[in-house]
Amino acid sequence: MSKKKKFNWNYLLIAPALLISVCVILVPGIMTVVYSFTDWNGLSPNINFIGLQNYQELFHDKIFFTAIKNNFIWAIMFLTIPVFIGMLSAMLLLSRKKTRSIYQVAFLIPYVLAPSVNAMLWLNIMFSPVVGVVAFLRNTFGLDISSPLASMKTAIYACAGVDIWHYWSYLTVIYLAALRQVPTDQVEAARVEGCNGWQLFRYVYLPNIMPTVKLMFMMITIGSFLSFDYVKLLTGGGPAHATEVLGTYAYSFAFGSMKVGKAAAVGMFISIFGLIASIIYARMTRKESIE
Repeated sequence: MSKKKKFNWNYLLIAPALLISVCVILVPGIMTVVYSFTDWNGLSPNINFIGLQNYQELFHDKIFFTAIKNNFIWAIMFLTIPVFIGMLSAMLLLSRKKTRSIYQVAFLIPYVLAPSVNAMLWLNIMFSPVVGVVAFLRNTFGLDISSPLASMKTAIYACAGVDIWHYWSYLTVIYLAALRQVPTDQVEAARVEGCNGWQLFRYVYLPNIMPTVKLMFMMITIGSFLSFDYVKLLTGGGPAHATEVLGTYAYSFAFGSMKVGKAAAVGMFISIFGLIASIIYARMTRKESIE
């Protein structure tokens, strides 16, 4: 007689998490794909299938390509400036064993504040032409400057700068945690061989934390194409759509024009860019495991 298989309680334990993932991620994802081929307005029970019309209209819309360009600008800035600042800060904090906890808490204050609070601080203290730093420089030193948010050429960089100000400290904590896991015997051996600070970072620390660097590369890229809050709070996509990103572009369709179908089509492009970053990361890690 064949023995009865025992019930695997592991399946029961993961059932709640699996159910939440299906309800919150899988089902909305499938609905987004379906809605992108319809003209649904978000309220009407009547949903008409229109094929690729939403995508065709997007490809004939200059604002759509402006949003993509701004997302790429955002990604490039985030893959360079906060990564450099975060890595440099982490290396400096690595040698401060007694006080680095205090520095980490101080650095993380902008990150733990709500985006609305950070946006209001920068709007009223830094960028305000009436009472902010811009007004101070103009009234005190006679500089002919205005709020960077008011210029079509600088608005996207100003929005990204505020987000970078709030984000770099998070990278500092992540990189510092990775640097602290580097084997001390490798570090001591390199110092005995006479390595300077740059050589120590280049040949000892960086190779050891490379998996973390690659993971954050993927997360930053995905986050760059999901950017929404600081653009919406600081400029709303203006002036003249100069700071429009895919997130605000989809929001304006869904809640401004009541074109949920077209908003879903924009959301599909956001997902595609995130998927590309995930595939690149998966191939990089796979290549490392094979080697």
